[in-house]
Amino acid sequence: MHKYIFRRLLMMIPVLLGVTFIVYFILSMTPGDPASIILGDGATESSIEAMREQLGLNQPIFIRYFQFLFNALKGDLGFSYRNHLAVLPMVLERFPATMILALASIALALAVGIPVGIISAKKQYSAMDYSATLLTMLGVSMPTFWLGLILVMIFSLNLGWLPSQGMGKGFVPLIKSLILPAFTLCTHNAATIARMTRSSMLDVINQDYIATARSKGIMEAQVTTRHMLRNALIPIVTSVGLQFGVLLGGAMLTETVFSWPGLGRLMVESIKSKDIPIVLGCVIFMAVTFSLVNLLVDIVYAFVDPRIKSQFQKVQIRKVSKVNQ
Repeated sequence: MHKYIFRRLLMMIPVLLGVTFIVYFILSMTPGDPASIILGDGATESSIEAMREQLGLNQPIFIRYFQFLFNALKGDLGFSYRNHLAVLPMVLERFPATMILALASIALALAVGIPVGIISAKKQYSAMDYSATLLTMLGVSMPTFWLGLILVMIFSLNLGWLPSQGMGKGFVPLIKSLILPAFTLCTHNAATIARMTRSSMLDVINQDYIATARSKGIMEAQVTTRHMLRNALIPIVTSVGLQFGVLLGGAMLTETVFSWPGLGRLMVESIKSKDIPIVLGCVIFMAVTFSLVNLLVDIVYAFVDPRIKSQFQKVQIRKVSKVNQ
């Protein structure tokens, strides 16, 4: 297994190169001069030219890109065009807020999505199943920013129960400030998990081993959790892993609507000011995080379904046999 993990880590290198290459060139080709944006409307031509020289913007784009890569290999992601602060500490400073929001929303999504999916599958074509299907379709279809604004209007502006902006300091203020953005993010994810759980459960619910388990007199709750859900978990784990990776990369719209001080909001602010070093730093961090989460999901497969681990071991044995021949 450790060889598999090492190989997956090596595969991250071309992924990161591709991501940084595409983002760097897209940002460099978009209209707007970072020097003019930094100095404002009243800046003179000479001051703008001096700023461009200071930022290295007069050099060819390929030279700037390879300089960025060279410095990134040393752990230096550059300095912000706006405030001249180092990029890496700024990204790391914002990451805990994004992590808290991601964990809260994915925990809510799992707590709601899996039970709804199980009940919907076991009560197929009942009123409960149709209601759950309708709600999950609504959850998937609703735009996240629209739902966030509606929640702010109801619970913050009209009722005054919960804060609409920022991240509270202290346990109780933090929980109160977390409720609306976490619920906004979890709605779409819970609906997706519920639909995935229902579909996976229906694939296994009529299998012979389920009937065998019931014929042995095993309690229905144990049949559901040990035999149905466990065999249906692979696609659910995949879906949850992808969703969690996206959330760790920063939910830009939700963090912007609620002024949540995470990576997503930092990205939006940096794109507006064309602060290329910060955008690239965030993109690299997101790509690494997403790749690591996918790797973690692949490792979890082996524990959820031992057949996957045995298949990997058989492949390794065949390779060793060929080498010995």
